[in-house]
This record gives sequence, C-alpha cells and structure tokens, in this order.
Amino acid sequence: MKELYFPFDGNMIMRRRKALKKQLLADGTTRIKKKIAVLGGSTTDDVVTALELFLLNFGIEPQFYQSEYNKFYEDAVFGSSDFVEFKPDLIYIHTTSRNLSLIPDDAAESSDSVQKRLDDQFGIFKQAWISLMQRFKCPIIQNNFELPLFRRTGNYDGWGYGGQAAFINRMNVLFSDYARRNNGFYINDINYLSSVCGLTKWHDPEAWYLYKYAMSPSVIPDLAYSVACIVKAVFGKNQKVIDLDLDNTLWGGVIGDDGQEGIEIGPETAVGQSFSEFQSFIKGYKNCGVILAVCSKNDEENALLGLNHTSSVLHPDDFASIKANWDPKDINISNSAEELNLLPESFVFIDDNPAECAIVEGQLPEVKTINLETVDDAMYKLSRGGYFETLSISEDDVKRSEMYAANAKRAAQQKSFGNYTEYLLSLGMKAEIGGFKPVYIQRITQLTNKSNQFNLTTRRYTEPEIREAAESSDHICLCGRLADKFGDNGIVSVVIGRCEGDTLHVELWLMSCRVLKRDMELAMLDELAKKCRERGICRITGYYYKTAKNSMVSKLYETFGFDLVEEKENGDSVWSLDLDSYENKNKVIKTVEEF
Repeated sequence: MKELYFPFDGNMIMRRRKALKKQLLADGTTRIKKKIAVLGGSTTDDVVTALELFLLNFGIEPQFYQSEYNKFYEDAVFGSSDFVEFKPDLIYIHTTSRNLSLIPDDAAESSDSVQKRLDDQFGIFKQAWISLMQRFKCPIIQNNFELPLFRRTGNYDGWGYGGQAAFINRMNVLFSDYARRNNGFYINDINYLSSVCGLTKWHDPEAWYLYKYAMSPSVIPDLAYSVACIVKAVFGKNQKVIDLDLDNTLWGGVIGDDGQEGIEIGPETAVGQSFSEFQSFIKGYKNCGVILAVCSKNDEENALLGLNHTSSVLHPDDFASIKANWDPKDINISNSAEELNLLPESFVFIDDNPAECAIVEGQLPEVKTINLETVDDAMYKLSRGGYFETLSISEDDVKRSEMYAANAKRAAQQKSFGNYTEYLLSLGMKAEIGGFKPVYIQRITQLTNKSNQFNLTTRRYTEPEIREAAESSDHICLCGRLADKFGDNGIVSVVIGRCEGDTLHVELWLMSCRVLKRDMELAMLDELAKKCRERGICRITGYYYKTAKNSMVSKLYETFGFDLVEEKENGDSVWSLDLDSYENKNKVIKTVEEF
C-alpha cells in the first residue's frame, strides 16, 4: 500500500487506521507471523496501532504483547507470567527522555556526581537488556533519547556537566557503544527523528500531562515507521537493489542530445555539483551491500559515455546490471531481476520522470519508486524510506555488488556452451564446507533472515541461537562458501540438523539465490551425509514448509532421492533419505578445507 511508505500522511494514517488494517488483511498477501513485545515507559497503544499497519504493509503479521504503563523495567528484569508465556520473536523497548529518572536537575552539580548518575542510569537499562536476552534470546530494539525542549542555561545545557542535553547526549553514546558490542541489539534513533521532525513538533507537554504520551500524537507514525523498518530488516524484508535512470537523474541534461561534454556533473556548476553529491550518496549504498543497476531509455553507447565522464563518481563497474535501451522500463527491471536471480520486490526505482515511475508502479506494483524532483528530495526520500535498513555490515555485504556482477558474467558465459555440465565445469568452482566458524556467524545469521526462495523451512535465527546450535552436541551445522574463476561468492548455503537417535531432522536448509543452479546444494548434501555417517546416523528426515516465495524448492528433496513420507493439504511435506546406499551426487564442484 503506497500510502504506508514514506513520505506518508501521519494524520490520515491515524484517522483511517481501522479501515487501512481491514484493507491490508483483505489484500491476499501471504505474511510471516511474528510475536512482538512492546515494553513501554509511556502510553504505547497508538504506537502499537501504527506499528501494526506498517508491519502488515511490509509483509509481517504481528501479534503484540504490551507491558503495563511504565513497567518496562519490571517486565524486563522480573518477567510477568503473561510476558514469559508470550515468547516474543522480538522485543521493542519504547522509552524516552521522560524515563531518565536520574537526569540532573541542577546545572551546578559536580562532575563526579553527574558521572555517577550517568553510570547508574545506564546500569538500569543494561540490566533490563541482559535479563531480556538471557530469558528470550531474541532481537531487542531500544529507543535512544530525544533532546529536551526547554533549556534553563541556554547553550551551556548542551556541554556543561550538569546540563540535561549533555547528559542525554552522553547516554546516547553509551547506548550506541552497547549496540556495536552486542549483536541482536538495535537502536531506534529517536534523537534523529525528533530532530528531523523538529523538537517543537515532537514534544507535546499537554499530551504527556493528559494521556502520558511521551511525544506528540502527530509524530507517532514517524516513530512507528522507524521501528517497523528495523523489524523488517531483522526478518529479511529489506529491498536489495537501487535501479537508476540516467538523464537528469545521475547527471543534468540528456547525454544523447548534449553529448558527454554537455551533461552537468562535477564541481563546475551548482547543478553539476548536486548530481555529484547524489552519485556519492548512491555509491555509499553500494559500499553497504546494496546492489546498483541502471534502467535508462538510451543507447547503451551513450549511457556508458555518461558513466565514464571524468567527473562521474559512479562508473560502469559499480553496476551489477545495466539496461540502456528503448524497451519499457518495467520490462527492463523484470529482466534485471531475472538476471540477478532476485524478485522485482527487491528493487527501488529512481527516475526524474513521474510518468515512468507511474508506469512501473502500474506494471510492477511490488517495485518501490522514487520520483526525483530534486536531488536532495530524492536523497531524503531514499534515506527516510528505510528500504535498506542496515543492522550490520559484513565482508559479504561490501562485496555484494561485485558478486552479482560476476553472476552476470557467468550467465553470459553459459550461452557459449551447449552442454550445461560442461559450462559448470568451465567455472572451476571450489567450495569450503564445514561447521559454523566464528568469523562466519554474522553472515550465517544474515542468510537465515534474508533467504526466502531457496529456504525449505523458512526458520529465522538470531545470532545467539546460531551460536547455540553451533555449540550443541545434538546438532550438525554446515555452512558452504563457493568461489569460481569469476570471484568469491562468500557464504551461500546453511544447513542445521537436529540429531535424534539414528535420524537427523533438518531444521534449516537454505541457499543464496546468487548461486542457484550451480549444484552447490548437491555438494552440501554430500557433506551432510558424510557428517551423519560419522555420527552413526543412518537416516535424514527433511521438511518443506510452503510459503508464497519458496515454491522453487518444493520438490528439492525428491531431486535428492528422498522418499515422500507425508504431504499435507497446505503444501507442507516430510521426506526421508536412507543413507545406507547413499552415493555422492556432486560432480562439478571441488571441495577444499579452506580457501
């Protein structure tokens, strides 16, 4: 629902929330179900209402638990029976500056005294986080703190030891440090939100006195959207590609008319400088793991001339896919998606022409579009849209664009072979398959929460759960890394199996779409069978749980040689493989101990 993507009308959303919810639930979308606990230091009813709408729109159907008013600490540390029985998949702690009980009230207070206040206040929150993580082992989202609206001492309040703004700023730094050190703990940055909305709009003392709302009701949708973006990132619902027009989007002017020397890019003009800034902004996304693509009505020769301009920040090798032709842009986006082994819903399309955006929206409603009216407007919409909400940045993230570009080269090479096996052998593939090394844990966690198509059980794991499985004597855990002559794909496949007597039950089997149809699944199966035999296990039981996106693997176990044990009406199925007569199936990938 476009009305629920940024920029949105918050007042309309709160006014029509019941109708919007009804419309969303009736749209036929298959959504993942998640339990979310909201622990509040203030009234949270409207926060939950708005959060539900945004999550439904992101493909997540939430069930909520709410703490009693200002009982976030008690629920976290001591745990009510209802909360414990709820067993949340994620916890959101909605606290604000109103909940800083130890904030200084005397600007003349000594530095030692203020430091003790800071340590004690942080300790209260830290105790809550540790208790929650130990009890539930699930992701936690925590608000940081907004600045006060009133300052007794003027600017001194921001830097003096006893200043309230100074205290809040130091608390925010402590929260950030904790998040960096603890995976699965994320900050919802209301310090930024309150600034971008404006403190005079954010604060509403009357709403606090009357209803115990810690912020103006008018900004609750902004807050809820920000939280929803983190939640969707946790559960693998982010977009993956920025697909860009060229003329008057990445540079000023029309390259086909103005020529390379006539387009505006670079510091010589104000317009050129603005497009340089935009290109730098976009390249920053690539450096965080977002894939870049081009979708332009242009001759390819002219498109490449523009991207090779001496002042261009972005160059052809920054893009995993370049579609510069005169075909409709929705067709080019679809072709790029197929080329990259991604779904169109992974794309955000940016174009200066509103008609082109409208056509793409009409033909591919799952693609998110941004009409570039001005460079700064597009940057603001892209950043506030939360399409690429980042939880962490791994080595694989940094290399992702190059990996997908290499896939395009593989696809091109495939066309020169008449025999598919010969093509696979020509790639010179090698795989490192083994247990969950500490260096790979972060990437493994990412995969479990991002992979939707090649994912047999669609289970999602937190990092502590991955570590627990890796250390468990009752589990066999495998991850696979694949490389070939075009490059290293990084960790691309994960298997987690639970041992029970002489049987291994497959709890998770997934693979990145970027290595589809390259027999990596066979190499993983061979290694899994080997590990099972070493443990005295003679049977593997595999499970397929049907979703709207994983139909491609519905018959995977059948292709492996498993026997069908049970098939349910909803499409779920159970499969079994006797290992007594198992023979290795991988013929094209060389397995190595370590790259």
